Amino acid sequence: MDLVEMKSLEFALVGLPAISGLSTEQRKRLTIAVELVANPSIIFMDEPTSGLDARAAAIVMRTVRNTVDTGRTVVCTIHQPSIDIFEAFDEVCRTVFLPFLKKFQQPM
Repeated sequence: MDLVEMKSLEFALVGLPAISGLSTEQRKRLTIAVELVANPSIIFMDEPTSGLDARAAAIVMRTVRNTVDTGRTVVCTIHQPSIDIFEAFDEVCRTVFLPFLKKFQQPM
């Protein structure tokens, strides 16, 4: 609970989105916590900041950073991150849309 900064919510009910319980950002951190229970050596996250405002995205990325600091490898996809989130990454790999590349492949 400390790793995902949810100690204060340890007895909270998840509830229903936009009605009661955890916020969207807290739900994302809870999802990360559930994955960490299995103690994986590598974690794949597809847009963990999607749908969050800048403050909530920063909190989620701090959770991701805490996870990396435990020695786990985290692979994320993030579209159009803020400069603060971009700078939180140790390594950045840029990808190009694959069908675009097929156009330029040499025939064998």
